[in-house]
Amino acid sequence: MSEAKPPTPTPGDMYKGWLFKWTNYIKGYQRRWFVLSNGLLSYYRTQAEMGHTCRGTINLATANIAVEDSCNFVISNGGAQTYHLKASSEIERQRWITALELAKAKAVRMQAESDDSGDDFSLLAPSPEQTGLSRNSEIQTTLRTLNSKVEDLATCNDLIVKHGSALQRSLSELEAIRASGDPSEKIRQVTERATLFRITSNAMINACRDFLLLAQTHSRRWQKAIQTEREQKIRLEETLEQLAKQHNHLERAFRGATVVPNSCSNPSLAAKSTSSGKGDASDEDDDNEFYDAMEEFITVPADPKYHKRSSSNVSGISCETGMDDQSVNFDELSLASNPDSPQSLELEPVRQRRTRIPDKPNYYLNLWSIMKNCIGKELSKIPMPVNFNEPLSMLQRLSEDLEYYELLDKAAKCHSSLEQMCYVAAFTVSSYSTTVHRTGKPFNPLLGETFELDRLKESGYRSLCEQVSHHPPAAAHHAFSEKGWTLRQEITLASKFRGKYLSIMPLGSIQCLFDKSKNHYSWKKVTTTVHNIIVGKLWIDQSGEIDVVNHKTGDRCHLKFTPYSYFSRDVPRKVTGVVTDKDGKAHYVLSGTWDGKMELSKVMQSSVGENGTEGKQRTVYQTLKPKEIWRKNSLPEGAENMYYFSSLALTLNEQEEGVAPTDSRHRPDQRLMEDGRWDEANAEKQRLEEKQRIARREREREAVKPSNTPEEADPVEPGTQPSEVSDESTHPDNYQSMWFEKITDPVSGETLHVYKGGYWETKDQATWDICPDIF
Repeated sequence: MSEAKPPTPTPGDMYKGWLFKWTNYIKGYQRRWFVLSNGLLSYYRTQAEMGHTCRGTINLATANIAVEDSCNFVISNGGAQTYHLKASSEIERQRWITALELAKAKAVRMQAESDDSGDDFSLLAPSPEQTGLSRNSEIQTTLRTLNSKVEDLATCNDLIVKHGSALQRSLSELEAIRASGDPSEKIRQVTERATLFRITSNAMINACRDFLLLAQTHSRRWQKAIQTEREQKIRLEETLEQLAKQHNHLERAFRGATVVPNSCSNPSLAAKSTSSGKGDASDEDDDNEFYDAMEEFITVPADPKYHKRSSSNVSGISCETGMDDQSVNFDELSLASNPDSPQSLELEPVRQRRTRIPDKPNYYLNLWSIMKNCIGKELSKIPMPVNFNEPLSMLQRLSEDLEYYELLDKAAKCHSSLEQMCYVAAFTVSSYSTTVHRTGKPFNPLLGETFELDRLKESGYRSLCEQVSHHPPAAAHHAFSEKGWTLRQEITLASKFRGKYLSIMPLGSIQCLFDKSKNHYSWKKVTTTVHNIIVGKLWIDQSGEIDVVNHKTGDRCHLKFTPYSYFSRDVPRKVTGVVTDKDGKAHYVLSGTWDGKMELSKVMQSSVGENGTEGKQRTVYQTLKPKEIWRKNSLPEGAENMYYFSSLALTLNEQEEGVAPTDSRHRPDQRLMEDGRWDEANAEKQRLEEKQRIARREREREAVKPSNTPEEADPVEPGTQPSEVSDESTHPDNYQSMWFEKITDPVSGETLHVYKGGYWETKDQATWDICPDIF
């Protein structure tokens, strides 16, 4: 394979190309992309990494270059860094040696000139860390010196004022006694004070001269430092621009590779393109090694015969969805023309929901100062001010799972259970899309608190949540739609603070039932992790695995949320999944990101591939062109000032008439926080929490009354606050839910709270006097 002949290096030019670098005795020499510029030799795994990931850099000003044989040479800077390199030929090695020697000579000359000028801010520092420390030390020393000179100037100024006033006073006295007596004594005093004034003035002049000299001495150094920072800024902007172009190019290349699978129809052309592209994609082997460790399967375009078959027949989910979309329109027309249908009787206009809330105030509070004593504790047991909250409760956050309810509407129309599984799986992923920027903690619901989300007129569904337990905190959720689906879930949060990060593990089950097909799905949630608790910008990641199971047919979708890794070259926030039937045969492959979109590809054929790096066999799926089934909605304008709320989240805390008195919209501390009155919100939050503790202790006393054995109740240990005792999960809430009852689901075998009915009827009758007073 022939490569382009690199130009002969000249002084001052950037020189770059492929070299083989010794890594270890297992992998031996590995092909790397080297770049020589400004006296620095850097290397990357691929050319695409130049914009963002440098694997190593060596400063030639202090390095030794030695030739071993016709192709090998060594670069070392005294033991700290040593590169054993090998060129493809002796001519190529000589080109590199010439370029390195020229760059080294120039770097040594620039370093000598910098030392002669007294510039401590060298552009050829061995490492960014040492450069930063050196500059910081120099600046601190200079500032201390200048500060001492300023103090000297201030002292001289005080003395000049003092002696000048005394001199002026003596002159006035001398004028007064000139006519009355012998002025010799006063003249002597005036002379002494004038001498002191002259000495002090000279000291002031000398201090000013020293200050000016020092400032002039360091002025050129600071100007050079500023110029260096300006050049670095320009280089960074150029790097970012280059990275953006590379990203755009990669996206286009990825779309081209996935959209045009017919290129595989000509084996000779495919082989030719593979061989010709080998030189440009030198690190594909490394990429494959990485994916071996991360993925259990890979996808490749299906054989062209499958594409011909799929184009001639009604196949895939796109045709099914297209027919469903048409049927939706017919259904809506039939409902509108039917005088007995509910929609034909609803002539009132749909309510206009709000699109903004007050901007988040800029109140600073150190999170670490509060949480440093809470390492290892449950999140629900940490008393947190509202400064770290968002003006929504956990019940409202649960209701946000319905942001993409259309996926369940489409799933209800699917005739195939496997296609229906794809939409249900996409719905499970979509529920995490609203969390990517939402670092604020939702309010912990009070026991008995509820939240209704009535979108029957706009979207055809109704939703109800209730806090059914306080310790451990558990919320039950029920939603039903006129389109033929029911969603129910019970979530208990287990959370641990580990110092650098916060892990939130949702426990419990989510179930989705479809009226027409009687399919019954269930799944669980993955772990949410909040990073950079101590220092840095907070960011959220989702990781873990989900098994969506259809208990009627045995179909299953295994979803994997890949955790973010700095060393990974994979797409951040990646989600992959495979839909299989009861026999384990794969029918669809899902891929995408939980904060962007999900695509599915129909599997035409599968086979067992080579072993991965961990000795596991990977399955190779031949698939049709992927089709997008879900995409995240864009955030409203100004969302960064409104807690990054989505359009749905902005409406959740909007006041509505007729809701239950226990609804989260009536919670005063949450309302005060939304209005920006955080101090009042903190006070109100403490009042509500204390009221809840009193109510719980009252329930505990009522629970032990029939036994007449108060000694059997758990005693309060000396020095323990009542809130700490009530936080233990061993204490039952002794609370009967208003709208939910605990059952064991006969299909899935799971125990959870399900809606027992009565809420919407109570709302229609406006008989809310049965609800407890929790606010």
